[in-house]
Amino acid sequence: MANLPEQVDVVVVGGGVMGASAAFHLAEAGVSVLLVEKNELASGSTSKAAGGVRANFSDELNVAIGARSLGLLADFNTRPGQEIDLHRPGYMFALTRPEDVALFERSMAIHHQFGVRSEMLTPEQAHAKNPILNVEDVLAAHITPDDGYCTPESVVMGYASGARRHGATVLTNVEATGVTVVGGEITAVQTSAGEVKTSAVINCAGAWSPAIGAMVGLDLPVKPLKRELLITEPLGADFDDVPADMPMTIDYATSLYWHREGKGLLMGFSDKSTDYGWDLTRDPAFPEKLAELAYHRAPRLLEVGVGRGWAGYYDVAPDHNAILGEYSGVSRMLYATGFSGHGFLQGPAIGEILRDLYLGEKPFVDISPMSADRFANGGQLRPEANIV
Repeated sequence: MANLPEQVDVVVVGGGVMGASAAFHLAEAGVSVLLVEKNELASGSTSKAAGGVRANFSDELNVAIGARSLGLLADFNTRPGQEIDLHRPGYMFALTRPEDVALFERSMAIHHQFGVRSEMLTPEQAHAKNPILNVEDVLAAHITPDDGYCTPESVVMGYASGARRHGATVLTNVEATGVTVVGGEITAVQTSAGEVKTSAVINCAGAWSPAIGAMVGLDLPVKPLKRELLITEPLGADFDDVPADMPMTIDYATSLYWHREGKGLLMGFSDKSTDYGWDLTRDPAFPEKLAELAYHRAPRLLEVGVGRGWAGYYDVAPDHNAILGEYSGVSRMLYATGFSGHGFLQGPAIGEILRDLYLGEKPFVDISPMSADRFANGGQLRPEANIV
């Protein structure tokens, strides 16, 4: 039987990057924390992520949160203290339509407001940074040179280890099964290992977060959506012209993306034919679909053999933007979900925000527009355009 504490200040549900980051930041602040994960740490969406970390967004809040997370990841070796294999060669979007160039020019102005390095490139400059990229019909490219990628599992393990060092209890293979509410206040959480008394729950269960929200009557309009990627075999001598610092490159019109991964490349795209659902069966036609996109945008990718691959979930919100805040119907249910593919990269800053919300302190950015209330009360949706 798991070593379940009798009582804690906060129960965090979900052992991905959001839950681990929240547990670390809370425990570091002196809050007693229990994190429960029904499987293994990072076994949900986090371990399936492509590992990209960026501030390259079109929404001001996403830019601010992404930039803050990049700063925290840059310091990760010191705090909490873990090697995460962070590479920062930049994020580069190849743009082939005039309206997309205009979109990224607007985004660039937002980036500069938050001190994020951001610039437009000519097709020739883009090709110099990524010789695999075919730029014959590219109008321009946009790059945020301080963005990059790192190892998702290492980030989770670093936060979980740091949380434990600060006194948190982190339990795997323990499922949250119910929440007791008395007089509008949370008094306990039931788990597969027993009950723990608490007055606060933080729902970081990703694609599974609606089930946790439903335990207290909170509607979270999040759906699971399968996304797939693959890693190629090692690059041969024919690719010696490709620089080691080749940026993460995305063909904005098709969402085809690739970046270096060890001696090979990590590749993927957002398959619009995929329906919402829990089926993670890999699509046997996925490599062929990738090849069709690469045939024009990056034909040299067709020369590299396919290695391994996997599929995982996006936890998708209706406007492809985070659902973040505190439920007004029950005291105190906090939630962070619906990140729609950019959760991993925002996890470090979201942990800080959840800590501040719990402590009643003002987060570094106003996250009230990300509340779940924006769906229930006809509020203002926040569509994010720079999604992959």
